[in-house]
Amino acid sequence: MSEIDPKPSAPAPPPAAGHGKLFSWLDARTNVQSFLHEALDEPIPGGARIAYVFGSGLLFLFLSQIITGVFLAMYYVPQAEDANTTVAYITKEVSGGSFLRGIHAYGSSAVVIVLILHLLQTFIYGSYKGRRELLWIFGCILAMLMLGMAFTGYLLPWDQKAYFATTVGTNILTEVPLIGNALKRLLRGGNDMGTLTLSRFFVLHVFMIPAMIFGAVAVHVFLFRQAGAAGPIDEDPIAPKKPAEFFYPRQVVYDMGFALLIIVVLGILSHFLPIEVGPRANPADTQFLPRPEWYYLPMFQYLKYWRGAWTVIGILIIPTVLGILIIGLPFFDRSLERRPWKRPYTVGTMVLLLAGLAALGVQSRLEDARDPSIAAQIKKQNEETEAFRRTPFEPKSNDASVLAAVIAADPAVAKGKETYAAQGCDACH
Repeated sequence: MSEIDPKPSAPAPPPAAGHGKLFSWLDARTNVQSFLHEALDEPIPGGARIAYVFGSGLLFLFLSQIITGVFLAMYYVPQAEDANTTVAYITKEVSGGSFLRGIHAYGSSAVVIVLILHLLQTFIYGSYKGRRELLWIFGCILAMLMLGMAFTGYLLPWDQKAYFATTVGTNILTEVPLIGNALKRLLRGGNDMGTLTLSRFFVLHVFMIPAMIFGAVAVHVFLFRQAGAAGPIDEDPIAPKKPAEFFYPRQVVYDMGFALLIIVVLGILSHFLPIEVGPRANPADTQFLPRPEWYYLPMFQYLKYWRGAWTVIGILIIPTVLGILIIGLPFFDRSLERRPWKRPYTVGTMVLLLAGLAALGVQSRLEDARDPSIAAQIKKQNEETEAFRRTPFEPKSNDASVLAAVIAADPAVAKGKETYAAQGCDACH
């Protein structure tokens, strides 16, 4: 085997078993047998391992988000007047709507968890070494795009929590020198949050970012196939020497088992812990305390420590430097040594970074719990959200008030409303 060949030798694929006439007919027109051979006969140095399931798990979750998102988009209207109403309708009225929305919402958190695990596995195994620089870079790009999907999707319910958390998030852009205010207006569609903001976030979430993810995934998979699987931590990243095992069948079984585990966990959460839906956003509510999802909580806490002239350093310079160090890791860590205990400085730095992020998230929760006024306000907000989720669906708040006035003035209308509800007329009307 040549020293420049990144892929190890592997046992020859078994001869194709006899197939039926339908498969032979399809293969003659699509060459599907060659495609399956290319996809499933990828050699894995050192054999299949459970530690390698996270990349496939991310792809499965992304496809799950696309599928559930398409069904949710069938009902969703990206307008400030209607967005919250349509989300409430999905959750309260559509058969299985709450479960479907739960799969989608919990799936976004699952994406972040599996993404972190995948990056950690790649880092600990040193799988970014040995001509895998571009593979690591596109992996980091995919990570940022996934976080962008989570951020843009957060606003779409247009409830109190989504509105005010996104307001805080977009206000951060104003700290960027020279172009900060222009960036904020571009993302919001103006100075204030409204229908233009919602429509832009919807387009980003449903069209633009998914298209970029599809492209980045294609490049990522291509680069992975070019470089070959890195194998275990004691393997040579350039010229693997361990006996190889094909991706099929053992690694496929591991990947499918992990996907099944994801399905079960998301299903249990969606069924027993229905995802919340809050009342429609009220920009005039000055008492509401926005708090982001758990994966943005460390950044939320971090931003509290930077005020005045130091804001640019904390919001722009430090994150930029950290981003360069992480994305450029394969260029800074050029040694072919992959064992983590032989890379104390690199691994120690990563441990400190992760510990710092976790500490910031915990500190944010503790500060909220220790301040009686904040804790009381957040409790009140949670109770209002839960009460709204349990309240029967009403088409719109303004329509509901008009309808209530009409019912109070005309007993015949009240009787008609009762008949309408009793006969299930809303199934057709």
